[in-house]
Parts: sequence; structure tokens; C-alpha cells
Amino acid sequence: MIRILVVDDHPIVRDGVVGILSAVADFEVVGQADSGPAAVTASAALDPDVVVMDLRMPGGSGVDAVRELQRRGLRAAVLVLTTYDTDSDTVAAIEAGATGYLLKDSPTAVLVDAVRATAQGETVLSPTVATRLATHVRRPVRSAQLSAREREVLVLVARGRANRAIAQELFVSEATVKTHLGHVYEKLGVTDRAAAVATAYERGILG
Repeated sequence: MIRILVVDDHPIVRDGVVGILSAVADFEVVGQADSGPAAVTASAALDPDVVVMDLRMPGGSGVDAVRELQRRGLRAAVLVLTTYDTDSDTVAAIEAGATGYLLKDSPTAVLVDAVRATAQGETVLSPTVATRLATHVRRPVRSAQLSAREREVLVLVARGRANRAIAQELFVSEATVKTHLGHVYEKLGVTDRAAAVATAYERGILG
């Protein structure tokens, strides 16, 4: 039997995934969680073979949960099941340690096969995600090139400035700051401010 933990903050979606997987003869859904931290706690307690994980959850992101599972040395393989296929989501999830990445519009049979493959340690990627990752690998330098204004914003983030303070210092709106940050996240393949700063230092973008 393949023991599975299903993680999603939307009850209807979570129940649907549980229903699909529970109907498979060699699958056993051993638990559910609605946030990243809850997923880590449940994984430690239930020891599943596979964690089917959403990414963007208000109680704590799936990417952070994947990192924490890796840090704790828990054996569960993670299959990301999400609506989002942006570079910042896909690259961050895979770099954090996810074994597979599937979109929620995938057919039921694809999800079942993906869970089974993930349990065996095989990498499973939606076609669009595979294309994005391939592009990221082929053009890592180009993807990390920040504009002068994006770098200015990142420097101020590294100094601990909030978006409002950055907007005032650069004489732009907060919305513009958020847009620049979004571009920074995508180019660096990260999902939050701390990771952006750490990655920028690591790549020599910030001295």
C-alpha cells in the first residue's frame, strides 16, 4: 500500500483529491492537512510515502513545507499539485526538494500515475512545467539579470525596508514596488523576500 497525506487549504479540493486517491486499490490516504506547517507535523506523525501538496496556502506555503521536510530528513516524497505554473513557483518547489509537480487540471489517471511514480522516487512533471524548468536550466544567467530599478528595490529589501518605505525612498507607488519585487522573485526563482536576498548574495548580485 502507498500511504498518502493530502495537503490543500480548500476543503472541497482536498476532499476531491482524497476521494480520487482513496478509490485506488493500492492507495491509503492516512491524513489531511490545510497548511504547510500542518503538513510537516502530520508527516512526522503519520510517516506517509507520498505527500500531495498544494503550494500557495495562507497558513504556510508548500515550498516552505517541502524545505522543512527535507531539513528534518523525513522520508516522504512530495508531489506538488497546484494551479500555478509560474517560474517562481515551479523552480522554487523543485529546488526545495519536491519530487514531482502536477497541475490541478490534470486528468485523474495522470494524478494516480504520478502518485505511484512519486512513491518510487521518479520525477513527474506536467508538460508545461517541464518546459519552464528546461528553459530555466538553459538560460540561468539571463533569467537572473535584474534591471537597475529591480536591483535598487532588492538592495532596500536587504536593508530591511518595508514596501512603503521603499516606495517613499524611490518616489514610486507601493504597487510599483510590488511589481518590481514580483519580477525579482521570478528571475531569481524564489517566492519570498528572505529567499530573494539570500539568492542575490549567493549569486553575487548583491555585494
